[in-house]
Amino acid sequence: MSLADSVLAINNDLPIRTDSPVHSGKVRSVYWLTDADSRRLITTKGYNVPEDTPLAIMVISDRISAFDCIFHGEGGLKGIPGKGAALNAISNHWFKLFAENGLADSHILDIPHPFVWIVQKARPIKVEAICRQYITGSMWRAYSKGERVFCGITLPEGLEKDQKLPELLITPSTKGILTGIPGVPAQDDVNISRADIEANYQAFGFEKLADIDLYEKLLKDGFKVISKALADIDQVFVDTKFEFGYVTDKDGNSKLIYMDEVGTPDSSRIWDGAAYRDGKILENSKEGFRQFLLNHFPDPDVLLNKDRMPEREALARDNDLPLEAMMQVSRTYTGVAEKVTGAPIPLPANPKADIIKILKDEYDLIV
Repeated sequence: MSLADSVLAINNDLPIRTDSPVHSGKVRSVYWLTDADSRRLITTKGYNVPEDTPLAIMVISDRISAFDCIFHGEGGLKGIPGKGAALNAISNHWFKLFAENGLADSHILDIPHPFVWIVQKARPIKVEAICRQYITGSMWRAYSKGERVFCGITLPEGLEKDQKLPELLITPSTKGILTGIPGVPAQDDVNISRADIEANYQAFGFEKLADIDLYEKLLKDGFKVISKALADIDQVFVDTKFEFGYVTDKDGNSKLIYMDEVGTPDSSRIWDGAAYRDGKILENSKEGFRQFLLNHFPDPDVLLNKDRMPEREALARDNDLPLEAMMQVSRTYTGVAEKVTGAPIPLPANPKADIIKILKDEYDLIV
């Protein structure tokens, strides 16, 4: 099969039995199982959740998104070879490490295939939980323009680009468009402060005011676990985004859990330690791809200016990126995953066929 055939670009057309529309994001697609199939799997697989818990099949893709657009490459390459498997492998590794360190559970109940999670339904917190250990990216851009208050936090004078911050900072933003919250614009990904969350905690999806402390603790604890493990392989954990939600346990109690992916090159900045000590930034995350795009296109403002979104979408749609650029991203993702997990990343020649076979033979979910 060709390189393009080995990429799982379309992941919302699998013949998985469902009675709900398939939900597709930029990278993952979610298939909500029927109530009968959810109950059957909970019983036969022994998942530790209430018997009436809705379950879903979450299938990752190899698509690459940046600046809110999906990009593609030459030769019909609609994604990054190995990207999906690498992201899942990294998240799986960190969730296992979280469990070993006594942190919260995740929404993942089973991993049938490197591209697939079986997850329980959660009630999401509408906050992008962002933790920063270095000043870079949007924080640096704001700081360099003279801003000193970021998400309600006052930054000290004299900071330099890419330096380590005096302390680990939590700088949340909105997840989705939220309306009716005083002082918070009805836009996705708007920076907010802890005071905003405290004053409107129910609007942000928190069930109790005290859970704000818990979410911050889980964010910081998770960050520290990953940061230490990355330091052991000479990688710098710069910043990251976590997502949280509530599930109901077997005793009927709500508990806060980790959702989606954690500590991946898509959700985090990761720098090479040796290069950083040498005064250079070597990105081992999607930030490297973002920087490539800013340099590749003659007018980078199209990618940075939200008012030019139609032009940006046309740019992504109408341009085949160089194959070498796509393969460099592949090497970054699989390289980080192999360092983190200590194992090679499986790259199936036909991932879609493999997924269908496993879900049919071992889970009886294919129609």
